[in-house]
Amino acid sequence: MIRKHVKVEPARFYYWCDRLGLLVWQDMPSAMRDESADSRKQFEAEWERIVDQHRNAPCIIMWVPFNEGWGQYDTQRIAEWTKKLDPTRLVNNASGWTDFKAGDVHDIHKYPGPGAPPTEQYRAAVLGEFGGLGLTLPKHTWAGEKGFSYQGTEDSKQLTERYVRLLGRVHELKDTAGLCAAVYTQTTDVEQELNGLLTYDREVMKVDVDRVRAANLGQTPRVTIVEVLPTSQKEPQTWQYTFQTPAEGWMSRSFDASNWKQGPGGFGTEGTPGAVVRTQWNTPDIWLRREFELSKDVKPEDLLLVVHHDEEAEVYINGVAAWRRRNFQTDYEEFGLRAEAYAAIKPGERNVLAIHCRQTTGGQYIDAGLMRLAKKR
Repeated sequence: MIRKHVKVEPARFYYWCDRLGLLVWQDMPSAMRDESADSRKQFEAEWERIVDQHRNAPCIIMWVPFNEGWGQYDTQRIAEWTKKLDPTRLVNNASGWTDFKAGDVHDIHKYPGPGAPPTEQYRAAVLGEFGGLGLTLPKHTWAGEKGFSYQGTEDSKQLTERYVRLLGRVHELKDTAGLCAAVYTQTTDVEQELNGLLTYDREVMKVDVDRVRAANLGQTPRVTIVEVLPTSQKEPQTWQYTFQTPAEGWMSRSFDASNWKQGPGGFGTEGTPGAVVRTQWNTPDIWLRREFELSKDVKPEDLLLVVHHDEEAEVYINGVAAWRRRNFQTDYEEFGLRAEAYAAIKPGERNVLAIHCRQTTGGQYIDAGLMRLAKKR
């Protein structure tokens, strides 16, 4: 199945989907945030034409009038009206973000994810977007090496490994959380996004096709999350912290942080998207430390960093730079660490996770932890 995102194709596309047995969720191209009566009248006229023009394509199984709140209005009415235009198809009232409990599915987006909305009695739980694993291949992009991905990878092998691991978790959610469908972002690179399995020019397949196919079919091990160092998303976790620039070596195991404050994570300001604020932080910078021990049977290379940051964050383990990212994110995400950081982790001994986060505008937040993925047959 594919989701034809904010674009309508010529009839030939749907003909080949019919021939190949490829199911389609069909979006309406997103409207601007224009609340005028004329704009809405035009939106509805074009949506009615799309439904009428393509209602005879068997491949289309769902109509999606809105995506992520872009131009979204009168959602319940539009969903019900779409059902009347074509009672034979499912209707997704809004893919991602703003659900109005209408239509046939509850659709969330989560990057890289995966995740699942709560199950309901009369609507299916679906993941309309997840993944976004990027790999930039020079000379095969639209905008040179400039582009966006939700989580970058270094090469085809790493991209394939992360994809297989991600799909293992998707199938686990199908079994444990009632997830009914998941749509990976995305089939190919596009003009500004480099999240594709194929390059923009369709010249290079970025992944191992056989392994990806097996993962899609659920033929690889299921994967579950094991918390090693919990974040404060669900339960508060105690950190040492300071708003004043610390002395050199503040991130090392030997540093004396006894004069730092202690408080529960996460740290930030209320209203920051996805934040669970338990300690107010409204200065430009914050430095954090937290000690932890690993069981001797845990392999450091199996660990992943779980972090939610707004804005620039740099993470250290035992004084070694482990991860850094600019800008911000709106939810907790998982990332691999630098090879040097994995080598610095000491199973069976005391370790230190240290973070510096800097904020310049808008909301602000920082929280982090460590997890590993356990495979199940």
